[in-house]
Amino acid sequence: MNIIDWYIIRKYLSSFVVMIALFIPIGIMVDMAEKIDKFKENEVPGQAILNYYLDFTWYFGNLLFPIFLFLAVIWFTSKLANNTEIIALLSSGISFTRFLRPYLISAGFIALFAFFAGMFIVPKSNIGYNTFVYKYIAKKNERQTKNLYKQINPREYIFVSSYDPIRKSGNNFTLEHFEDNTMTFKIQANSIRWVDKDSVFRLSGYVKRSLSGDLEVYHRKSRLDTLFDFKIDNLAPVNYKAETLTFFPLNEFIKKEREGGSVMINSHLLVRHKRWSLPFSAFILTLIGVSVSSFKRRGGMGVNLAFGIAMGFLFIFFDKIFSVMVNKSNFSPFLGAWLPITIFGGLAIFLMQRAKR
Repeated sequence: MNIIDWYIIRKYLSSFVVMIALFIPIGIMVDMAEKIDKFKENEVPGQAILNYYLDFTWYFGNLLFPIFLFLAVIWFTSKLANNTEIIALLSSGISFTRFLRPYLISAGFIALFAFFAGMFIVPKSNIGYNTFVYKYIAKKNERQTKNLYKQINPREYIFVSSYDPIRKSGNNFTLEHFEDNTMTFKIQANSIRWVDKDSVFRLSGYVKRSLSGDLEVYHRKSRLDTLFDFKIDNLAPVNYKAETLTFFPLNEFIKKEREGGSVMINSHLLVRHKRWSLPFSAFILTLIGVSVSSFKRRGGMGVNLAFGIAMGFLFIFFDKIFSVMVNKSNFSPFLGAWLPITIFGGLAIFLMQRAKR
C-alpha cells in the first residue's frame, strides 16, 4: 500500500469514530428526554441510570451502525471530491476499482469490529439494557411471559400462565412427566418462585398427581422447596433471550429451543443469522457510499449527506420489514437476514458500474 492508501484508511476510520462520537450522545439525550418522567416516577437510582446508558451506547450503536458507516464514507469522500483530489487520482491512471481498495480494507477493519462486538459485547449489554427496561420502563403487563408452554427435556413439559423475570416468580405452574408417551405424574402449583438464598424453587399450593395404571395418588403441600431439571431463566421472556447470549451460549440455546419445539425458533435463528450478516453490510454500504459521493455534484456535500441518511434509514427499514416477516410468519430466517444485504449488494454493483463510466 502507498501513502494515498494509508491516508484514505486513516480518514475513513477517523470519520467513522467521529460519527459515533457525534450521534451517540444525541441518541442518549433523546432517550433521556423520553424516559425522564419514568425515572422520576419509579425513583430509579442514579447508578442504575448510568449503567443503563453504558449498555444503551452499545445497543444504539449496533442499531444505527449502517447510518454511521454511510455518513462517514460520504462525508469524507465528498470532501475529497470537492477538493478535486479524486479527479486528480483517477487522472493519474489509477482505476476506480484500485481507488476502492483502501475503502474496502477500512471496511474490513470495521466488519471485524462489528463481528466481535455483535458476538460478544452487544449481547452482554443487551442483558443490562433489557433488564432495566423491563424493571423500570415497561408496563407491568409487558414484563411478563404469558402462557408459556415448552418442553424442557425429552420426557417433561412445563407451563406457566405468567412469569415476572424481575421477581423470578410465576403463576399457575404445571410440570408433566412422561414415560413411553404415557404421563406418569403431574405437578401443579398456584405459584412458583426462585429463592436465590437457598437456590431452590418454592412452590405454593403444591399438588402432585402420580399415575400407575388405574391408580391415582395425590400428594399435597401448602409450600414445598424443591429442584427441577430446568433453570428459572427458562421461564424468562424469550422474545429477547437470544439477543442477550454470546456466540457459543446462543448456539446451545437454539439447539435446546429447537428440541423443545419452541414457537419462537425462527426469531432466535434470525438473531444468529444477523450477527453474521451485519459485518458484511460494511462492505456493501461502503461501495454504495463511495460510488455516489466520489464526484462533484450540484448541491455539494449536503446532497450527499442527505442521500447517505436516507439510504441508511432505508437499509434499516428493509432490515426491520424482513425481521417482522420472520417473526410473524414462516418466512425463512436466513432470507430475513441476508435479503437486505443481497438487495443493497445489487444496488452497490449498479452504482459502482455507473461511477466507473
